[in-house]
Amino acid sequence: MKRLLLSLLAAACALPAFAQGGNTRDGGPDGDYRSLYEIVSGQQKKNDAFNLYFNTAVSFQEGLNPAQSMFRAKQFRIEVKGQFGNHLTYRFRHRLNRAWWSGTQDDNFAKATDIIMLGWNFNEKWSIAAGKMCQIWGGFEFDENPMYIYQYSDFIDYMDNFMAGAMVSWHPVPTQEIAFMVSNSFNGVPAYRGFEMPAHPLTYILNWNGSLFDGLITTRWSVGTQTMAKKKLSTMVVLGQQLNLSKFQWYIDYMGEFDDIDRLGIVTADTGVLTDVRYHSVITKANWQFAPKWNLMGKGMFEFAGAKDLGNYRTSIGWVGAIEFYPLPGDQDLRFFLAYVGRTHRFSNNINLVNDATHRIELGFMYRIKAY
Repeated sequence: MKRLLLSLLAAACALPAFAQGGNTRDGGPDGDYRSLYEIVSGQQKKNDAFNLYFNTAVSFQEGLNPAQSMFRAKQFRIEVKGQFGNHLTYRFRHRLNRAWWSGTQDDNFAKATDIIMLGWNFNEKWSIAAGKMCQIWGGFEFDENPMYIYQYSDFIDYMDNFMAGAMVSWHPVPTQEIAFMVSNSFNGVPAYRGFEMPAHPLTYILNWNGSLFDGLITTRWSVGTQTMAKKKLSTMVVLGQQLNLSKFQWYIDYMGEFDDIDRLGIVTADTGVLTDVRYHSVITKANWQFAPKWNLMGKGMFEFAGAKDLGNYRTSIGWVGAIEFYPLPGDQDLRFFLAYVGRTHRFSNNINLVNDATHRIELGFMYRIKAY
């Protein structure tokens, strides 16, 4: 047994570095796609100092209600990022189909700005980053580039996670990353208005990103606490794990939140209860590349919301199925899709709320345009 454990540890230490998703840190993996500049000019880029992307997703949506028939821009974000030498990195991502400014911003950043950060890699083990960033909550749904999401879980739909802060990251071995982040708790109207203001309205997150068994299993785990008001906290635990095969990928995320003051606001909107609130969410998603240029995707979301005096009164079940076609694999990050999205909300008998269900079909495209 001891020999087996030592051999597994040695294999893990030899793995390539863990790759981040689309939201957190520097983003990626971006794939080896040619930029439009290279295609038009016929010249190859000489360095990685400047990269320009347009994250675009557009679809036609048809719901149960004929009035819901529409063409819709799901995502439209501009992103600039790069690296100078072995040390300095930067990233900027901004939503072009979102209001640029909100008068309630305490951090003085535009609400539409997701990320504007600088990073410094001291060596292969240590790095720091600061600016407005996506908080480093774990989970694979949370970390995925938003343009690839057909429907978020209720949990993430109601989160506010792009905050000003700073982070330090440590790679004890190339396959394991331990990160610690301190950020603002709010980027809009603070929850402590109406309660006594805290001394330090900050969020503290400890995060582990791992790659095990030659990349067969990857993990994104985190635990953290957010100051909501004086002696009022929101505590979160996120456990994400993914299986990676050559033509099949499958992840399961668990997300739990335990609030002295309702941070997501779902329970308060439903019942008026503001304190001692809890949420549980399990998200699973699988991708199967069943033929060249084709991918079949399925996703399920199972969620519960409740409070100390209510129990778990709300059950949310969501599902997504999509077939995707990649006309230019390896050359452009473009996919056409046909998707079905459904969701139901069920309430316990002691809550005066009506059960509901939503369904829609989408036909559209997602294109991460690498302009330069």
